[in-house]
Amino acid sequence: MDIDNSLKVGSNEMELVDFRIFKQEEGGVYEGIYGINVSKVREIIKLPKLTDLPGTPEFIEGIFDLRNVVIPVVNLAKWMKIKQPENVEKKSRVIITEFNNVLIGFIVHEAKRIRRISWADIEPASFMSNSSSLEGNKITGVTKIEGDSVLLILDLESVVQDLGLYEPDTQFNAIEIESFSGLALVLDDSSTARKIVKEALMNMGFDVLEAIDGEEGLQKLNELYEIYGEKIAKTLKIIISDVEMPKMDGFHFAANVKEDGRFTNIPIVFNSSISDHFSEGRGVEAGGEAYLVKFKASSFYKEVARIVRAHMK
Repeated sequence: MDIDNSLKVGSNEMELVDFRIFKQEEGGVYEGIYGINVSKVREIIKLPKLTDLPGTPEFIEGIFDLRNVVIPVVNLAKWMKIKQPENVEKKSRVIITEFNNVLIGFIVHEAKRIRRISWADIEPASFMSNSSSLEGNKITGVTKIEGDSVLLILDLESVVQDLGLYEPDTQFNAIEIESFSGLALVLDDSSTARKIVKEALMNMGFDVLEAIDGEEGLQKLNELYEIYGEKIAKTLKIIISDVEMPKMDGFHFAANVKEDGRFTNIPIVFNSSISDHFSEGRGVEAGGEAYLVKFKASSFYKEVARIVRAHMK
């Protein structure tokens, strides 16, 4: 399966790898349809020979060497506690992912195709947040595909954090923090990510407003303009935006902001788990002053402080 990165910045579209997880039930086999952002996929390979890791949970199938990089491999079906049909190994693939600067492989039963989908057609999966299942708690968005089927976008970063394979660096203790004043706006559909960024900005002295996607972000900007008028850029010192968000993604949001004369001078910093080598360039093209990979406290502070100081001159 070919992976490309040809999406136009600001198009409010994403490309998903459509993959399947099959579940054996009394009435037959159920096909679960899932997706992951192409920007987080390095490649898709056949199941390699794995080396067992003693003492690890059963859903960590082992490790293997991919061009001198040791990669842990997670069996998604086992992690979801799904009873797998027999002989699923024949079509099984490993999706090699990279996010938060970490490489991890995920075993899926079948990798189907690449889908191009508008963020406007992706609904937040808030209705699943109270689900008692592991799967239900790790779905970030849903979208309809052909035949009235529903594709679920899996929050692999959250899965990886739960597995202990990645932990965000939120320690500001060893950093000398410069004090600022004014407002900061944070956009992220993850309440956990918003909390981390909000606390970091509050440590820097900012009062923080929050939005869950680009649409709400634009709404907040319009509300602030009603209050502050042409002085908004002197009050709202910085915008921190995720990239992947339902309804309107971060790049499309930034393009809208930079095209609006009222908000052009407000700096935008992208803060995303996507760590492929294309995204920083896309962030600049969309109008961002910096592109940060979630989450390293020292890098976050230094870049935000540098940008805010530059725009205060």
